[in-house]
Amino acid sequence: MLAPTETTIRPSGSAGIADAVPVRALLLGERLDLRAFDLDAPRDTTPLLLDIPGGGRAAVFRYGAAVLFGATPEAAESFATTLTARVAGPFAVPEREEVRLLIDPSAEQHVDAGGNILLRDSAPERLQLVADILAKSLVLAHYEARMADIFDRIEPLAATLREKGRPGATGKVLLRHIGDVLLMQQQMVGRVETAETPELLWEHPELERFYMRLADEYELRERDRALDRKLDIVSRTVETLLSLVQTRSSMRVEWYIVLLIVAELALSLYPLLLHR
Repeated sequence: MLAPTETTIRPSGSAGIADAVPVRALLLGERLDLRAFDLDAPRDTTPLLLDIPGGGRAAVFRYGAAVLFGATPEAAESFATTLTARVAGPFAVPEREEVRLLIDPSAEQHVDAGGNILLRDSAPERLQLVADILAKSLVLAHYEARMADIFDRIEPLAATLREKGRPGATGKVLLRHIGDVLLMQQQMVGRVETAETPELLWEHPELERFYMRLADEYELRERDRALDRKLDIVSRTVETLLSLVQTRSSMRVEWYIVLLIVAELALSLYPLLLHR
């Protein structure tokens, strides 16, 4: 089992006076079972920091993300394979992002023009905040791709409604779209909390400014709000189409009832007309 220990991150090179640490962020699946790890640290620590066999450290999240610091490509692949075995609903193609940490004691902590993240040191709480930002950015990227796919499926239905005056889909298909939207909202708000600041800032308020800089750089709040707006548009569109489908179905049933009444009257009157 993998257990957290006090391990320093070995830089892979240098950039000016700063030590460069490679960072790989992965979104492996829907959920990561952290109970599978033999942990000495409290399990409610978010995110958990684990040693990577072969060097480096990893921050892992229950929602299927992992951020690897200072690991070689081979060690990173091996560790990711180990994690994948503990992931529920693994993705066929995991989301990935790579950046570099530049460790410089004199640096003003921020993201430079090249996308490198400057840190004064590699203290665990700083790594956890960087991991939180990168993991949420990956989750948002995943949901943005899913939302684009949903829009691609919804657009032809709206076009059919405009051109032919009918929804262009069955109620079952529309209910599946509503299910996709509701599930995405539940995952974003209840599981990942993409718009929330981490609890770690309660213990380290001096890092709040640094966290807000990173959040602004990766546009977490703007992307989260944009997704909310798109989810609302899709939800209203699908609900409107479903309402039209149900209305057409109700009208069809009413016509069936009218036809049955007319048929019953005709059958009742037919004998009377014969005996005239």
